[in-house]
Amino acid sequence: MDEEYDVIVLGTGLTECILSGLLSVEGKKVLHMDRNDYYGGDSASLNLTQLYRKFRPNQAPPSELGRDRDYAVDLIPKFIIASGEMTKILVHTEVTRYLEFKQIAGSFVYRDGRISKVPSTEIEAVKSPLMGLFEKRRAKKFFEFLQTWRDDDPATHQGLNLDRDSMKTIYEKFGLEPGTQDFIGHAMALYLDDDYITKPARETYSRIVLYTSSMARYGKSPYIYPLYGLGELPQSFARLSAIYGGTYMLDKPIDEVITDADGKFVGVKSGGETVKAKQVIGDPSYFGAGKEAEGGKIRVIEEGKVVRAICILKHPIPGTDDSDSCQIIIPQNQVNRRNDIYIAMVSSTHNVCAKDVYVAIVSTIVETDKPELEIAPGVNLLGPIYDKFVSVTPIYVPTAPGTADNIFVTKSYDATSHFETVVEDVHDVWKRVVGSDLVLKKRDTEAEVQG
Repeated sequence: MDEEYDVIVLGTGLTECILSGLLSVEGKKVLHMDRNDYYGGDSASLNLTQLYRKFRPNQAPPSELGRDRDYAVDLIPKFIIASGEMTKILVHTEVTRYLEFKQIAGSFVYRDGRISKVPSTEIEAVKSPLMGLFEKRRAKKFFEFLQTWRDDDPATHQGLNLDRDSMKTIYEKFGLEPGTQDFIGHAMALYLDDDYITKPARETYSRIVLYTSSMARYGKSPYIYPLYGLGELPQSFARLSAIYGGTYMLDKPIDEVITDADGKFVGVKSGGETVKAKQVIGDPSYFGAGKEAEGGKIRVIEEGKVVRAICILKHPIPGTDDSDSCQIIIPQNQVNRRNDIYIAMVSSTHNVCAKDVYVAIVSTIVETDKPELEIAPGVNLLGPIYDKFVSVTPIYVPTAPGTADNIFVTKSYDATSHFETVVEDVHDVWKRVVGSDLVLKKRDTEAEVQG
């Protein structure tokens, strides 16, 4: 391996694959390596044998679950918000040509001991058991305020300032009850905790508008999901990178990230060979995860672990109108926690499991030394569980921006049930690597590139 690359990318998680695809389009010479023999890294989708091998190495999957190839079970479940940043990247890069999407059938919220649908229309809102009659009127005025807000028209501001006033101030102005605030902040603005309430309202406003505009695109829920599982996403960006000259090497051990006397990145050693590049981007596992990482490139964030339970069911989740897929959010106040609990469910409709099988994944941020008990409120909503696989994974973030040593580390995936935070990390790493903001340019078509 004598040739030198502009960038070596380590790990084929979604963040890394998006970056390598975008850098290749930009004309960078990219080498992408992964120690695994499959795409996706921590965010892979596994077949049945791989799933059992990962969690129970000594147990073969039960034959009654059907064929191996019918399964693509996500290790980290996330849905795509129809009008969100992830969709913009997929459309701008034309990666959508390699993927098919299906809508997620319903978005639900847990409140007062029951599951209720997040209203997607005014008619649903009027009928919703989430609010009483007078509260519905107040909520209607709140949503009308958001919909009619124009930055350049003070007449639409009702004396409020989104950049100065907190969400608490705005909730109080419209007299919204705590339960309604929970539903708006967690099921629509998709906050993991309540810290947002004391901050300026601008971001919450933007998040609610994103949710409602995504809902308006398809009706039943604001989420879409790729057929054959999330593992299709990194593969599609890998294909984009390859079209633009990127080189991929799977099943490649990474023995060492080599630096010079000043600590600057030089290259990567793999199986006795060293390949050189100007910069390296990689997921945290290539920079000390699992080892003593003090003084290293990564650290665990405070409240820094996610607990996830992958549950195989033989029925839809009770209380969801027999939906073939859904998201359920349990706001933290409903279960006396600091962080929300998320449930994501998909089924054979999405080509990720056998017919009459449903895969539900319950996840949250760990707050105690008994993580499995923390997801119990979510697991208890699922009805009888055929099998369950529980994992607890740390959330790593880089200790330095990487601009000094040309080593750029991505973040671990958080507990959110959507991709917006992943895209934030893509933008952040891109700016550190390239030195300017990521601007999504319409690229040439494949035929033009090859021609």
